[in-house]
Amino acid sequence: MNSTSRRLLLAIAAMFAVPAAADPLPMTQLDFKVPGTQVGDVPANHAHSASECRVCHGGYSPQTEPYGTWAGSLMALGGRDPLFFAQMTNANQDVANVGSFCLRCHVPVAVGTGHVVQANGSTLSAIDQEGVNCHFCHSMVDPQYQAGVSPVEDQAILAALEQVPAFFGNAMFVLDPQDRRRGPRPDVDAPHMALVSPFHRRSAMCGTCHDVGNVATTRQSDGSWRYNLLNAPAPDANPQAQFPLERTYTEWKLSAFGAGGVDMDGRFGGARGDVVSTCQDCHMPTASGSACSWGVVRSDLPSHEFAGAAVPSLDLIAAHTAGDPDIDQSAIAAGRARALSMLQRAAEVELTLVGNELTARVVNHSGHKLPTGHIEGRRVWLNLRFLNADGGLLVEQGGYDIATATLDEASTTVYEMLVGLSPDAAAVTGHPAGQTSHMALADTIVKDTRIPPRGYTNASFEAGGAPAVGIVYADGQYWHERNTTLPAGTDRVVATLYYQSLPRGYIEHLRDANTTDQWGETLHTLWQQTGRGAPIRMAQASLSLGDVLLRDGFESGAGR
Repeated sequence: MNSTSRRLLLAIAAMFAVPAAADPLPMTQLDFKVPGTQVGDVPANHAHSASECRVCHGGYSPQTEPYGTWAGSLMALGGRDPLFFAQMTNANQDVANVGSFCLRCHVPVAVGTGHVVQANGSTLSAIDQEGVNCHFCHSMVDPQYQAGVSPVEDQAILAALEQVPAFFGNAMFVLDPQDRRRGPRPDVDAPHMALVSPFHRRSAMCGTCHDVGNVATTRQSDGSWRYNLLNAPAPDANPQAQFPLERTYTEWKLSAFGAGGVDMDGRFGGARGDVVSTCQDCHMPTASGSACSWGVVRSDLPSHEFAGAAVPSLDLIAAHTAGDPDIDQSAIAAGRARALSMLQRAAEVELTLVGNELTARVVNHSGHKLPTGHIEGRRVWLNLRFLNADGGLLVEQGGYDIATATLDEASTTVYEMLVGLSPDAAAVTGHPAGQTSHMALADTIVKDTRIPPRGYTNASFEAGGAPAVGIVYADGQYWHERNTTLPAGTDRVVATLYYQSLPRGYIEHLRDANTTDQWGETLHTLWQQTGRGAPIRMAQASLSLGDVLLRDGFESGAGR
């Protein structure tokens, strides 16, 4: 145990004569302070509602316009997401004030305007509830000033900061405190102040919130993570020096996509072309359209759909906001359809047979791990069904019981990340060492079997805090294979890849562990109303003995 951990243990022990797992670690706002814009740095009257942007950027083409496509995304609904608030409640119960760190990404406008007074989000305004809204993204400043590239106004903005971010991640954003909008195009005719910002075309902008480390931890020389001293910012602001809560940006940056791009033959990007590289290429596909109601029609208008894997979350939000006049349910439905399409293009299943030995290969076509993002609850698995000549089921691997909402995990490979507590962390928190559901306290990766992207290397992902754990992937491998001997009497095999982010055990934990507010119960009720987190089919392939490989669904082989 190093001296830092020992001093923290002594400090905690002095506060708790008897370890009480129900008591949160006594952390302060200072523990969660990160470089960049600070609470209250932006005048409240300079933070505008998306409804103001809609006047010009919406109401004319909901399938392509910026407002209409954004309104159905999880970005737009971050301040109304019952899953997020249930997660944050449990995190606050484990670590005092950690919610203020969570809110930096999910309702970032509230940070700049100073509305983040309580770590539970109880002081959020109506504008804050818009999540990651138009004004936030189009006020973002590149923290790494580039002469002749960045707007000259950025020099003064960065100079006024207490600390300029040196890394992308952990919501270390910089906002323009003036009432100015930023975007990548120089040829716009806008009624407001507009600055040209190449930053808005770069993946680094997305990395601001899509790389998250636990700022209460620091990586040690032996590769482990340990808690920091209390009441002080993290000694190293680099998210890669902290325990990984999300490494999507790092996964992309270390992939072949981040190294220059991959020819995906039109799978992603819309009209951008076959080669995709940046986050924007896949998550803001282009089409013909106009950025505002009176604007010129462009052949390369980026959609503000930000589609990911949020199908289950959008279902929860739609149910939770039913009847809310400020929410466009049709936009959510469209956003759900786009998210489903993204999921079904992200992977492929291939089957090959040599004698009686079946190989099922799951191929990751995304630009990051599969699955990626916030790791709690998210998992992907392969279901194999072996059928006889009459279509009867002989054997099933990776079966899911809809009635009980349970997965037969033992019979398949589950691609997921699980976290735990080291003996040091267990001594501090009062929770047992080993796998844990207390993510805000975690300092150990118990399992990470998620499939890496093209360009994967063990050394780079290990250094970036995104190692494979409990499985071996060779350098360059972006697939996983499962080998099985055919049961006697098999005539046909059907392989289905499923994605799930709201498994029963996780949702029940968020309900049962909640002792401070209603969010856990609210989430569980909505989960019951929206299909109990039923898995989503990502891809499917079938093989009839003696026949060629058949694929069901998209031309790529992904299922419908």
